[in-house]
Amino acid sequence: MRNILGPLDRPMCPEIEAILQNYPQQDGYLLTLFRTFANSKRFLQKAVPNLLDKESPLSLRQREIVILRTTANRNCEYEWGVHVAIFAKAAGFSEAQIAATRYPEANSELWDADEHLLIRCIDQLCDQGIVEDADLHHFQQCWSLEQQLEIMALCGTYHTVSFVANTARLAGEEFGARFPAA
Repeated sequence: MRNILGPLDRPMCPEIEAILQNYPQQDGYLLTLFRTFANSKRFLQKAVPNLLDKESPLSLRQREIVILRTTANRNCEYEWGVHVAIFAKAAGFSEAQIAATRYPEANSELWDADEHLLIRCIDQLCDQGIVEDADLHHFQQCWSLEQQLEIMALCGTYHTVSFVANTARLAGEEFGARFPAA
């Protein structure tokens, strides 16, 4: 019985391979993280894929702010680096903004007011599991109920992703970005 969490090698059993066909791949390459999810059919079916669709009520930029900040807060260079490499340009992030997602204090001069609020709320959710009273009204005014729930779901999901990647000690993908120097 294997009790060490880590990526499985291909080929895997046909049932797992069939599920993995629904995961993004580039020229047949499947991320190390997804191969790690494959240790559990249930996890593989119910984990991340449902939140990375084009039907999200959040813009790509908003979604990536949530993911980058959450994975940075959880010290998950693996997933942070994958998202920087794949989505940062399309989301329109500057190099300074990418770096700022990693720093404890998000420089408010780099973000518009709503993005800065989003970062503060993500930090509160990561640290305390709640949006503080001082920011709650503005949070509710900025985002619809569907968007609010999506923000919380992404934050929770990427906590889980970070736990998996960090516990499995996944090395960064070759194409992935690395955390900026402190």
